[in-house]
Amino acid sequence: MFVQMRKMVVTEGNAEQVVKRFGGKGIIEEQEGFIDSTVMVKKVRRGDEEVIIMVRWESEKYWKQWEKSPAHIAGHKAKLGKPKPDYIVSSEGGLYEVETVKKAVEPVE
Repeated sequence: MFVQMRKMVVTEGNAEQVVKRFGGKGIIEEQEGFIDSTVMVKKVRRGDEEVIIMVRWESEKYWKQWEKSPAHIAGHKAKLGKPKPDYIVSSEGGLYEVETVKKAVEPVE
């Protein structure tokens, strides 16, 4: 399994903007090898908010296929030259090869 992670820090009150953008229906769900996408918001009392987007793929091959797809490229081209939303403080990402996964064990009765 292959995972793409993105951490976005946004100004207070704007985490929901990122959740809507990455949590709504999109073309990524139709891509071969796509497993799922998870959007998480870090609990904070006040101040900047942190949103983590985790996208899981069956393999790096499928992630690369998505990255090079016309649909994905078109989405980025449409944003070319446009400023990023002013509520985004920072954004960083990483790519990970999953080595192990633990799952819950059914209790024996």
